[in-house]
Amino acid sequence: MATDYDAPRKNEEDQSEESIEELKARRHDKNSGKVDEDEAEAAESFELPGADLSHEELAVEVMPRQEDEFTCMSCFLVHHRSQLADAKKLICRDCA
Repeated sequence: MATDYDAPRKNEEDQSEESIEELKARRHDKNSGKVDEDEAEAAESFELPGADLSHEELAVEVMPRQEDEFTCMSCFLVHHRSQLADAKKLICRDCA
């Protein structure tokens, strides 16, 4: 914040009086109640885990695992065979 050194300076009493007046003005501010209302409205729009999503449809086509892919037994992601680090344990390179 820029400081104007040519401006008249206020003493501590003037600063404390202004801060008290500002606090009183904020206390009686009519907009202070709107914060609680907005929080309540926002809480209604949140979906909690385990919510009923039976009416939703997938927008992505799900394909079965291909012959050249494997499922990692550590992270359970489907990877291409080129990412296979351990053939016996079926672990991908990221998890190895």
